[in-house]
Parts: sequence; C-alpha cells; structure tokens
Amino acid sequence: MREYKVVVLGSGGVGKSALTVQFVTGTFIEKYDPTIEDFYRKEIEVDSSPSVLEILDTAGTEQFASMRDLYIRNGQGFILVYSLVNQQSFQDIKPMRDQIIRVKRYQQVPVVLVGNKVDLEEEREVSPSEGQALAEDWGCPFMETSAKSKTMVDELFAEIVRQIDRLIDLSKKKKKKNSSDLLSVSSSLGLCCGQEAFGGYVAEAKRGGLISTCIASRTQGGFSPRKKKNNT
Repeated sequence: MREYKVVVLGSGGVGKSALTVQFVTGTFIEKYDPTIEDFYRKEIEVDSSPSVLEILDTAGTEQFASMRDLYIRNGQGFILVYSLVNQQSFQDIKPMRDQIIRVKRYQQVPVVLVGNKVDLEEEREVSPSEGQALAEDWGCPFMETSAKSKTMVDELFAEIVRQIDRLIDLSKKKKKKNSSDLLSVSSSLGLCCGQEAFGGYVAEAKRGGLISTCIASRTQGGFSPRKKKNNT
C-alpha cells in the first residue's frame, strides 16, 4: 500500500484544520483554535488503489512561519488553502507556493489550490475566476470547498494523491528514458571499439582533463577499469 505525505498550508483561520478533520473523522470543528502542528493518518482508495495519507496540518500564524521549510522539505504534495471570504488570505497563499518551489528546488510540485468556505457565498471576496486563473498560472488543479457542508472535501484529498502519482510516474518515465539513452550510447561506443555488444560496454566520463575509460568485459570479477590521460 503506497503512502503519501501531504502538507496543508494557508493563513490562520482559513479552515485548514476544519478540512482535515472533516476528511479524517467526518466531523466539523465549529470553534477556531489556532494550530501549531497536527498529524493525521487515514487509509483511502483512489481510483481503485489503496492508499495511506499522512497529513500534516500546519500553523497558519506568522509566528510559526519559520517552521514551514521543514514541513515542505518532508512533504510530497501540498494543499494550499485560502478563505474565499478573505481576500488577504488569497494574497498570502502566493508566497507560500514560491516557498515550496524554493525549498524543493524544482518547478513541478504536486499542489492543489483550494478556496474554502464556499458555504458563505454571500460574504465572498474572492471570485471563482480569480482562483481558477491563479491555478492555471501555477499549472495545478483548483477546487472550492466547504468543511462545514463537506463539499468537495473527499475529492480534494483524492486529487492530491493523483497529483503525487502523476509526478512519480513522470519521474519513472524520465529515469527509464535516461537509462535507455545511456545504454544506446554505451552500445554504440562498444561496437566502435570492437567490443561485443552483449559482453561489454565502454563508458567515458570527462573530469578535469582526464577521460576515464571503463571497458566491462565478461569476467568472473566483473569489469576492469582502465584510465588514460587525455593528450588533447
């Protein structure tokens, strides 16, 4: 059973804990109690595949913002939550995504953007089109949810699993392609040097003026390396 580490981020009071608790226990938290750090674990099935979610519900208050780097470093997927009745919380979510990119050091990170409290439609300050436009800019899914009415809550956590799976699959395909390309180059080098395509390969790595040539022959001990100086 595959495990997924999910981090829930957003400003204070946007409903991060309410969404997480609603998903895990099926209950709604009426009273707001600022979170420092809460950890939840739940088994679910996504697209007929059993999965275990390890969910970290993080502090939204600024005094704990310095802890985010650690949360981000350990997370695989990120749910970024703002309150659609609070325009400032929508603005606050943008630097959090930038922080994820900075800490992870790559652009493709599994993220779902969430506008919470859709049950308070009459108090809305952030339009659906604003949320959708930001999600398109980030290249991630966008949802509007309600922890109170459980609107799109289960779908939200299923979607972050899909996003993580998608990135894992892309990574595997990239590694497979790189391995295939390396094998192709190695085989070509072996044939050029008169080596048996099945019995060995030639790999060259250029490091600081030296070319290390390793010819792998079919011997009991494995392969024997041979180094030579580059006279060029």
